[in-house]
Amino acid sequence: MPNPRRIGYVRVSTSDQLIDRQIHSLQERCDDIRIEYISGAARERPVFDALIRDLSASDTFVVLDVDRAFRSAVDALVTAQNLRERGVGFDIINLPVDVQTDLGEILYGCLALFSQLERKTIRRRTREGLAAARKRGVRLGRPAILPDTVIREAHDWMREAALPCRYVTWFLGVSRLTLQRGFRRLGLEYPIH
Repeated sequence: MPNPRRIGYVRVSTSDQLIDRQIHSLQERCDDIRIEYISGAARERPVFDALIRDLSASDTFVVLDVDRAFRSAVDALVTAQNLRERGVGFDIINLPVDVQTDLGEILYGCLALFSQLERKTIRRRTREGLAAARKRGVRLGRPAILPDTVIREAHDWMREAALPCRYVTWFLGVSRLTLQRGFRRLGLEYPIH
């Protein structure tokens, strides 16, 4: 039988988010750490899925917080049950109880439900904040690549001078899609010759 391993799992939604806090907490307690840059709500999490499949009896799966590994309370409970049935240990550093015990399992389930509630609350507040910003006239999303005056000029070149789109986009250094979006944003029809 291979030596038991403690394998940590770190997840952040984007590559520009810091993982230092998770790494620092797991480093001293794990033999190996797997890192994944993906939304916790993603249906497919290749690193997580491979790690869970790779764990053997007597290994231990380690995470800093419940919400770093699971999409929902159901996902958390099903995965914990699956690990338990396979003889794999499970350690949540910020949950100071053994989740393998009856009491630990109940506390873990409650924590998973609270994590799910927190995610839903954050999502709802974000939607409400975006809706309020739109009502105030705030333009959301990335800033426009081309100023309005340049878009109007490009429209004139294509409509009046009959310049093909490929020449205009080459000259401006943008894609056809960027130019089309600019026209749409200003309410200009795409000139078709």
